[in-house]
Amino acid sequence: MRTRTYYRGPDAVVTSEVFVWRTAPPRTFVIRDLRRVGIVRGVSGEGRPRTTGAAAGSAVLAVALWPTVDTPALAGAVFLAVAVPAVAAVAYRGRRPRRWELHATYRGFEVQLYASTDSRVFNQVARALRRAMEDADPHSAADRRVAA
Repeated sequence: MRTRTYYRGPDAVVTSEVFVWRTAPPRTFVIRDLRRVGIVRGVSGEGRPRTTGAAAGSAVLAVALWPTVDTPALAGAVFLAVAVPAVAAVAYRGRRPRRWELHATYRGFEVQLYASTDSRVFNQVARALRRAMEDADPHSAADRRVAA
């Protein structure tokens, strides 16, 4: 049987035989060995530690320096030192892209097959994998012939 390509992109390849996630190092999975494939939605964690850390650090510094504040100008500076990072952390939290992930059981182990924040590309990869798995399963092919 000839190998059929369902999807070929810069970050993944789905054929009738394998699923390849082009990471460093690439992750390759044999289609016939995949079980219980599912989609997990989450929020990308990129950038969160910096903004949250800056806000927390500013608050700790403000609390430590508060007893030495004796002028309104200094009090305003301390307030801004806390408020600006806090507002940035809250604003960034709402703007983070959703991360979509494909998870499965592969040869008895739970694995992450693929992840992306681009929903269009993610859906193309997920659909290609679904088609490859349907075509690789002889029982589903027999069911389709009987039903048709």
